[in-house]
Amino acid sequence: MPSLSKEQVAAAQLSGDYAIKSEDTTPKLDTSQWPLLLKNYDQLLVRSAHFTPIPNGCSPLKRDIQSYVRSGVINLDKPSNPSSHEVVAWLRRILRVEKTGHSGTLDPKVTGCLIVCIDRATRLVKSQQGAGKEYVCVLRLHAPLPQATALPRALQTLTGALFQRPPLISAVKRQLRIRTIHSSTLLEFDEKRNLAVFHVSCEAGTYIRTLCVHLGLVLGVGGHMQELRRVRSGAMGENDEMVTMHDVLDAQWVYDSTRDESYLRRVIRPLESLLTPYKRIVVKDSAVNAVCYGAKLMIPGLLRYEKDINLGEEVVLMTTKGEAIALGIAQMSTVELSTCDHGVVAKVKRCIMERDTYPRRWGLGPKAMEKKKLVKTGKLGKHGEKLEGVTPKEWAEDYVDYQRGETAKPSTSAAPAAATPAATESPAKEKEKKRKRKEESESEEEKEEKDSDAEEEDKKERKKRKKDAENGDEETPEERAERKRKKKEEKAAKAAKKAAKAAKE
Repeated sequence: MPSLSKEQVAAAQLSGDYAIKSEDTTPKLDTSQWPLLLKNYDQLLVRSAHFTPIPNGCSPLKRDIQSYVRSGVINLDKPSNPSSHEVVAWLRRILRVEKTGHSGTLDPKVTGCLIVCIDRATRLVKSQQGAGKEYVCVLRLHAPLPQATALPRALQTLTGALFQRPPLISAVKRQLRIRTIHSSTLLEFDEKRNLAVFHVSCEAGTYIRTLCVHLGLVLGVGGHMQELRRVRSGAMGENDEMVTMHDVLDAQWVYDSTRDESYLRRVIRPLESLLTPYKRIVVKDSAVNAVCYGAKLMIPGLLRYEKDINLGEEVVLMTTKGEAIALGIAQMSTVELSTCDHGVVAKVKRCIMERDTYPRRWGLGPKAMEKKKLVKTGKLGKHGEKLEGVTPKEWAEDYVDYQRGETAKPSTSAAPAAATPAATESPAKEKEKKRKRKEESESEEEKEEKDSDAEEEDKKERKKRKKDAENGDEETPEERAERKRKKKEEKAAKAAKKAAKAAKE
């Protein structure tokens, strides 16, 4: 297409009608295909649309390979025979990382979904261990059932909150505990071989082996667990890019040999993939580092938030680039977030992001800048404390340092001025009188205690002198004179105290 000359462009601009027209609908941004925590971002409620972008940080999928691995998780298909601990140790050696953790122990013979967290992602291990689990189990009955319909009924009976004791061979103390089974579905039943396959959705810490024994007792024929596979752990299931140990080993070998990181990126997923079920709160870039240092998220740092957030609910704090900052506890509901103009949005439960990934942005407000100037010129102390006779009067009166336990002075209004001075002073006087009475009573008690102690000491001394006299160790004239002088002084002091007490009464 031939380029237009300046004259043609000018003529087109003059002839055309260029203006923003009023429309009933706003242009819709389709974010349904955006990755991880940014999915359906346009459906979040908007608190503020304005913020200053900071170039630090990046999208979880675009991290460099070292950061990507250190902040990654693996949805591993655990093989039969090795224990969960062994598998995790092998992965640590293969990937050459410092730390690895898993989402919940599987018995050596059990296969299936084991979420392995690497380095920074190990901070999510505790939350994943407490997440719900799903299993497919093979049950062997010890005798034929009289009716085939009895098994589905028994599975229906054993749902909800159940009492369970860990099996005889277990790594934990065999205490009676309550665990919830959300649903149980019979998938297949072979009457000839007395084998049943069923699917269970349950709470973390449920023993499927114990459930099989209970099913056998309910059916009256006895039973035990033949085989078990975990098909879901928390947010990840066996259809969510599950990989084997061989896949991880091959991906690392390809990266070491050819520097091709695509296979490693396919095997390892960002830690944000575990946080998709949580309700989201989007934080301004300027507030990110403060949250990383443990500060509570306040209303000014809030950009967007999810619908139906309840007070005390666990939420994920995220950046505008889709990075997880921390897991937090909501201090306001969605309704309060939309109406309040100040207050705490959420407090940090577990920080995920590394400190100083984003620059520090606190202490740059007008008050903070003024305080820094006063410290620099010597009108405030090194740590911002007020100096008598040096600090400006306006600052000393108006500025409240909450860190030092100061409280804001109540605003003076015309209404309280009408009250009489006697009325305003009386509570203070009453308090002062009470304090004095308390001090006097305490001092009297202390005096009595001292007097009794002195008497006991005198008795001890007399006994000692008597003993010395019996043994022939009598005191010298100088010692006797000193002792008498001290006794006379003590008596004079006691008499003076009594006289003072009588004068008061």
